[in-house]
Amino acid sequence: MAEKLKIKISIADRVYPLTVETTQEEGLRTASKKIDATIKKFEESYAVRDKQDVLAMCALQFASQIEQTQIDKSTDLVDAFDRLKKLDEKIESFLSK
Repeated sequence: MAEKLKIKISIADRVYPLTVETTQEEGLRTASKKIDATIKKFEESYAVRDKQDVLAMCALQFASQIEQTQIDKSTDLVDAFDRLKKLDEKIESFLSK
């Protein structure tokens, strides 16, 4: 069984106590830093009235990045499969001669 850690993560000037696996700590700390950096960027770039609006914008940005990565991977797999299929056809053609 993995060891659990009690940590405190700060997001948007609020502290959240968490109990996590030791393997999750670094990822959570990095994620909270990225969220805070994104919040700062949005606050500097846009007239934001409410922290909740900024947090919603952050959530949308991070979720869209994940979705786009999955779409790109899917497209890459289709392209790779098509290239392999063409290569297989060329090999079959060459071997049948």
